[in-house]
Amino acid sequence: MSRLHLHLVSDSTGETLEMVAKAALAQFDAAEIVRHFWPMVRSRQHLSRILPDLADNPGLVLFTLVNPETRATLEEHCRQLGLPAVPALDAVTEALEAQLGQEAHGRPGRQHAMDEAYFRRVDAIHFTIAHDDGLGWEDWEEADIVLAGVSRSSKTPTSIYLANRGYKVANIPLVIESPPPAALFELRHPLVVGLTTAPERLVQIRRNRLLTLNETAETSYVDAERVRSEVQFARRMFADNGWPVIDVTRRSIEETAAAIIRLLGERPSDGDDMLTGSKPI
Repeated sequence: MSRLHLHLVSDSTGETLEMVAKAALAQFDAAEIVRHFWPMVRSRQHLSRILPDLADNPGLVLFTLVNPETRATLEEHCRQLGLPAVPALDAVTEALEAQLGQEAHGRPGRQHAMDEAYFRRVDAIHFTIAHDDGLGWEDWEEADIVLAGVSRSSKTPTSIYLANRGYKVANIPLVIESPPPAALFELRHPLVVGLTTAPERLVQIRRNRLLTLNETAETSYVDAERVRSEVQFARRMFADNGWPVIDVTRRSIEETAAAIIRLLGERPSDGDDMLTGSKPI
């Protein structure tokens, strides 16, 4: 197995750099990656404190540093150590400069500015937490998205991910013995999306959940026939109401959220025919 020390050096939170590295590393198998994470590096003094680790653990250096002096210092030390140093955003920034006809400002962490979009995300997160698992149904009309599905069909983690993208999300578990509030079927503003999954996979997820709670007794919650009935019950509800359906069986949370955002973008404007049908995507 290949082993690589990967140094991530950022003058901000490092979130962007981590995502770039994660996306690139996903293309490689059987590699042992030792990450060295260095956020908020905004001065040569701070940089000098991490240089010994570069020397002790030689590998690949990815960086996002906009301060010319700090950047030059890092690049010079990498040259002396014979380490490859890759500026992760340079190609994109240069292309934007060419197309926009202006130079980038070079302000570290500007994407995290507390602007209107930031406060909109915070508001969305608060709304989503307050409307998890069927709570606050009286306010569902204020949501951008409402997710419906049986227990353990990824509703909550998908909701939180979407909230971090600025969408107000509510979610409701569908239970055969307990019909959802009538308000669910009267919503006009939110996009209601049904989440479904393979019954066999759902049983496995629920069993793992019970194990984390130290529950070993066999219950209807993990009974294969019962779970199959739950999924069929939810699917009939989706079809009866013409809600779009996403099969999350082989999807990550990020992929599910991307499909929902696409559905929201394709949604007809007021006055057009609403989306119909419940074929899973």
